[in-house]
Amino acid sequence: EFMTALLTSERDNTDKIVEYVNEAAHMGIKVLPPDINESDILFKVKDQNTIRFGLLAVKNVGRGAAESIVQARKNNTFKSLEDICLHIDLRLANKKVLEALIKCGALDQFGMPRAQMFAALDIILESASKTQKEKAKGQISFFDQSFEENGFKNYENNLPQVKEWPEPQLLAFEKEMIGFYITGHPLARYAKQLKRFASTSTSTLHNHKDQDEIKIVGLIAKIKQTTTRAKQEKMAILKLEDLEGFVEALVFPRAYQKVSRYIHPSTVVMVRGNLNLKEDTPKILVNDLFPFDEIYKLITGLNLNLSGVRENTFESLKELLVSSRGNIPIYLHLDTPTKTRTHIVVGENFYVSPSEQLIQEIEDLLGEEKLSLVI
Repeated sequence: EFMTALLTSERDNTDKIVEYVNEAAHMGIKVLPPDINESDILFKVKDQNTIRFGLLAVKNVGRGAAESIVQARKNNTFKSLEDICLHIDLRLANKKVLEALIKCGALDQFGMPRAQMFAALDIILESASKTQKEKAKGQISFFDQSFEENGFKNYENNLPQVKEWPEPQLLAFEKEMIGFYITGHPLARYAKQLKRFASTSTSTLHNHKDQDEIKIVGLIAKIKQTTTRAKQEKMAILKLEDLEGFVEALVFPRAYQKVSRYIHPSTVVMVRGNLNLKEDTPKILVNDLFPFDEIYKLITGLNLNLSGVRENTFESLKELLVSSRGNIPIYLHLDTPTKTRTHIVVGENFYVSPSEQLIQEIEDLLGEEKLSLVI
């Protein structure tokens, strides 16, 4: 109840909503996305471990539209997009409102791809509007009533056959309508790589000292292009988002000249820079910035700890290294019986070209804790 009240009180403040949703997750409380048949006007408690997103917190859904939807479903739950259009007040919950609800996933329970609902909306709205007007005039015939009850079955086969939007587009629309990613995150598929390449995350920045050099991987959520006051040189202020929150990254002129070609909205990047903890919120002073797609090119070596690894594993490791020959050295670390650690550089014929596949295969063979990257 308390977290629900917090979310409701900050429904127009995206940063606060993200903060409270993450905090709820840490408390074992899940915040479910908007649902046309379950969401009330405001956030609501579904059960002891679940909060349901409120319709009014969806962009482009005003109070009148939200009230119209909740009122229209009092007698029966909606069974389809057509059913919604027939029973809501289309003057209040118009095309813009319905597009927002489709984009944020509030109509997913109908089993139709969001892209298809979006493409079919004009046809459905036109028919529903005509039916509503005729009904208001008392001109609905027996056939029309049957037509309404059957949910537009007469023409449903003529609706546009459209494939679902790609996942990045689905998530981008969710963020556009809700202000953040709720059913998934563009970085989720990079979770393993984040652990390998990032030295910290937005939630652990305060564990570092001022001016510490850090590596962080994030999505460029916002870009502000500006110039310095003194020399009017180009620079940028970025809002970086990872799986745990946001941080501001300042790209001053010297770094900007080097990395500006990589600065694009919704791009996943690795940032190397110095942490500034002098103000209330941490900031990163960027030294380097790389697109995540090119991150494996930054690896200058692979450390493999072979302590405790069985001898019969060495042959399999050798085959992996030979199958991915390149210019990057492999450093082997071994604990000897005298409790000293020996470091060995493999021969050049075992140097590799690092890739996600190679690193994954080495981890599968030796264990994740046995491999570390030199960047």
